[in-house]
Amino acid sequence: MDLKTFTKLPFYIKLACVLFSLFALGYLVIIAKEILSPLIFSCLFSILLLPVASFFERRLRLPRSAASMTAVVLLLSMIGLLIFIIGSQIADLAKDWPKFQAQISQSMWQFRGWVQDTFHVTRGKQLRVVNSAADKMMSPDPSVVGATVLSLSSILLFLVFTFIYTFFFLLYRRLIMKFLVSVFLPENKTIVHEVIEQVQHIIRKYIMGLLIEMSIIAAGVSVAFSFMGVQYAILLGLLTGLFNIIPYVGIFSALVVSAVVTLGTSPDSTKVIWVMVTLVVTHLIDSNVLLPIVVGSKVKINALITVLGVVIGEMIWGIPGMFLSIPSIAVLKIIFDRVESLQPWGIILGDDEKEQNKLAKGKRVKNKKVVIEDVEPSV
Repeated sequence: MDLKTFTKLPFYIKLACVLFSLFALGYLVIIAKEILSPLIFSCLFSILLLPVASFFERRLRLPRSAASMTAVVLLLSMIGLLIFIIGSQIADLAKDWPKFQAQISQSMWQFRGWVQDTFHVTRGKQLRVVNSAADKMMSPDPSVVGATVLSLSSILLFLVFTFIYTFFFLLYRRLIMKFLVSVFLPENKTIVHEVIEQVQHIIRKYIMGLLIEMSIIAAGVSVAFSFMGVQYAILLGLLTGLFNIIPYVGIFSALVVSAVVTLGTSPDSTKVIWVMVTLVVTHLIDSNVLLPIVVGSKVKINALITVLGVVIGEMIWGIPGMFLSIPSIAVLKIIFDRVESLQPWGIILGDDEKEQNKLAKGKRVKNKKVVIEDVEPSV
């Protein structure tokens, strides 16, 4: 059945076909998470490293395999340096763990007193509820221990396969390009090339902008917390920068972590409030200044689709899905804008009102022309 025949079918048949296709695609994506997730991360990393590998290959005259491996090793070195810095900060926090626990206990005692005075719930009842929850969380269940070990091993395998796939994507990039072009009809080669080039440009610009934004946020929060006298300011700044990659959800997670660490390391409870205010102001500056300037690109996604994408990504793939949701939507937006039958979906994803009005107006004009041509002239 061709596209023209499908468009003439009744609405309920077309709706059933679309829903069945979406459910089938969603099911396949969920069960193929272990394969697709590292592949997509590898694709993003390979797009980011493509200029580096090309530089080593053309300027330094390295073989393609050596240039690809060198680019991957550089990326691993940068990630390893970041993990080392965060690990050293966490090690310092672990040394002060008894003091941290004592401070948290004192703060919780004061909080329970406030709850007792306000809601008339005794400290003993509150303590029994807290201890019951803590016993369930800290119980030495063998299944919990096994699940933790399995999770750590799966993360390690995920990282190993991600960088292996990244190397192969860089090594066989021309072969992959020929395959993508040969899949479509010869008359569509120009559009395919345009879409692939645009996707590479947008993804590279997005990732680079995201890294710059992450660095600015991490440095700004670290300096602000250091000026306020917050302990482990560098650790909290780095975590805020990393969590900020996840839209809207990340800054809330960073706020909770920073508030807990500050509460456990400082006897001054007002400092916790200033930490929270600092992160809220940082989020406002990031959303209204940094994000449009640094991360802004030709493909703009509205806030509603961004939040929905993050939520759906978390439901499908968990934390990796939250990271991959925005680049995936950006790629879909590029494809939708260049395929005539899918342009309405590109309109709903976009955030540039003028550009979307042009697309919608062009769509209406084309439909009007089609209707006029289909009407037979009266004799």
